[in-house]
Amino acid sequence: MAKAYLVGSGIASLSAAAFLIREGGFSGQDIVILEEQDREGGSLDAAGSPETGYTMRGGRMFELHFACTYDLLSTIPSLDDPGISVTEDTFSFHEDFAWNDHARLVDAEGTVIDAHSMTFSERDRVELVACLATPEKLLDSKRIEDLFHEDFFRTNFWAMWCTTFAFEPWHSAIEFRRYLNRFVHLFKTFDTMSGIYRTRFNQYDSIVRPLVSWLTGQGVTVQLGTRVTDLRLAPGNALTVEAITCERGGKTETTALGEGDLVMVTNGSMTANSTLGSTDSAPALDTASSSGSWALWHALAAKRPGLGDPKVFDSSAKESTWESFTVTTRNPVFFKLMESFSGSEAGKGGLITFKDSNWLLTIVLNHQPHFRDQPQDTFVWWGYALFPDKEGDFIKKPMAQCTGREILDEVLQHLRFEERRQILDGSIVLPSMMPYITSQFLVRKAGDRPQVVPKGSTNLAFIGQYAELPDDVVFTVEYSVRTAWTAVAGLLHLDRQPPPVYKGQHDPKILVEALQTLHRR
Repeated sequence: MAKAYLVGSGIASLSAAAFLIREGGFSGQDIVILEEQDREGGSLDAAGSPETGYTMRGGRMFELHFACTYDLLSTIPSLDDPGISVTEDTFSFHEDFAWNDHARLVDAEGTVIDAHSMTFSERDRVELVACLATPEKLLDSKRIEDLFHEDFFRTNFWAMWCTTFAFEPWHSAIEFRRYLNRFVHLFKTFDTMSGIYRTRFNQYDSIVRPLVSWLTGQGVTVQLGTRVTDLRLAPGNALTVEAITCERGGKTETTALGEGDLVMVTNGSMTANSTLGSTDSAPALDTASSSGSWALWHALAAKRPGLGDPKVFDSSAKESTWESFTVTTRNPVFFKLMESFSGSEAGKGGLITFKDSNWLLTIVLNHQPHFRDQPQDTFVWWGYALFPDKEGDFIKKPMAQCTGREILDEVLQHLRFEERRQILDGSIVLPSMMPYITSQFLVRKAGDRPQVVPKGSTNLAFIGQYAELPDDVVFTVEYSVRTAWTAVAGLLHLDRQPPPVYKGQHDPKILVEALQTLHRR
């Protein structure tokens, strides 16, 4: 029987393994996942305890039209109730805890801004429509700031847009345009975020754990602590992997591939080189070491053309770095104050952005518990900032140099909470520095990302955030899942293809609603 080797254990590889079984008829025993780290899940991570503090580098948002993700997870039983699927659990949770943000933006005085208006000028509207109308091929190597004047980046729209999706003005105009088209149906609820879905717990607990449980139950092998260093390619015009070279336990191993064997590679990683700080220490910025996913992509791209250009994405850390932080406390006072401040109970309020903060801080109170093993007397919330290199408004040094306590202090002073000392003394704050977190948004041109199934490939596919799919958008779980399905269908020549990307821009009703939103006052 043919075997499949999946490099990396992020959501793309886990999805590919599931699709190989479900769509491709593979036995789980013929699928091997090779992971460099000591746990599965890739960027969908979450860990910790009440004693040491919980941590997660990020939290992914979903929406109604993530067709590939919901299709996949509709066949994966929930860990909490095996009688329902992960998709059913996610939809059920949304019904009970839908976001309805009443405090999306906060000004420099700590006062909630009415974010219903996008605060657009006529010039802003014209430039936005022009961006949407420009063919993608004409946006090669262009930045967002190349298409808009400076005032656009001071609008309510931009403050909400960039902190919802983590865009910076210097990021790719191609990706920005794709996002505008992909999520045009969310424009009318952009201030309340009511079109956003979340999983019941963090994505590691809600998605990765049930998916890994199902896969291993099917006989799939997950081999941790294994770094794939090279793929030997057969000579000739066809793109065929002959062997896989790995480092494991200090030894080098080579596995020869047989007839019909497949290899799927997660090329690049947005959370590579992430570092953790603590309540009393700042996280270090690490751009010197090289993760296996980036190193392997560099090695493959050097072998032959058509496999992308990884240096476009991993050589400009200054333009792709930001910092997040996770706060753990057993004192409910912060949650009570925030529920009063925001007008929403925890889990229903959505993102809160301090629009005028130098760091461009955003925080969110998750529904509790946010971890499956989280005790009832423990509370966890999360935040991030897009400008960690700038000096704080209250803590007079760059966020990147701040301890977790100092980051929390900056947030609390923006909020003007009198209970500041009590909250600080009762909180564990774990900041995370991520040098490549938005590297997939960096300015690019056609060909910089390899096709999922490159031209001439007989058994190699690329999956994840740095493989190229038309129309869909990176920095989403949906993109990774779609690349996985596309890879399986392409390599196995299956009739059943992934469902098409939702295109609300072709719906007159959606377009009218979007135009009305652009003109809100």
